[in-house]
Amino acid sequence: METAEIKNSFVESQNTDFEVRSLDSVCINTSELKHPWWYNLKYAGLGILFGIILVKTEVISWFRIQEMFRFQSFHMYGVIGSAVVTGIVSIWLIKKFRIKTIYGELIQLYKIKFTKGQVYGGLLFGFGWALTGACPGPLFALIGSGTTVIIVTLMSAIAGTWVYGYLREKLPH
Repeated sequence: METAEIKNSFVESQNTDFEVRSLDSVCINTSELKHPWWYNLKYAGLGILFGIILVKTEVISWFRIQEMFRFQSFHMYGVIGSAVVTGIVSIWLIKKFRIKTIYGELIQLYKIKFTKGQVYGGLLFGFGWALTGACPGPLFALIGSGTTVIIVTLMSAIAGTWVYGYLREKLPH
């Protein structure tokens, strides 16, 4: 065995649990580009626009969300369904045409292994959504629209994220 092969096999066998666990992450940022802070202002503008759209389409309405969970209205199912279709078509286009980012970097999509932990997490997420009437994206739109009691839900979501990070090694993945 050559020295390079021995070194590579040694490095591969030294993967820590953290490095292996990072492979099952949903979002992997491989960008090496560094930009000044003001480059993020365009994302803040898009976020504000997205929040306005959420408010105007009543997607953040507690009543609309309750109608959805009680199977009384198609409104939210239509919104979620159109988002799923848009996502599927977008991923297909990215793969088919090898689309790059606005900075010229190739978009890489990683395969994620399905686990039972995703089912448990999805159920927990759904229960929280049904109880509070808000999922993470609309939390900020609700706060921005003056429903400040949602700050309690936001803090609970942050606490839940922290607890997950703390207990991650003991949870099913």
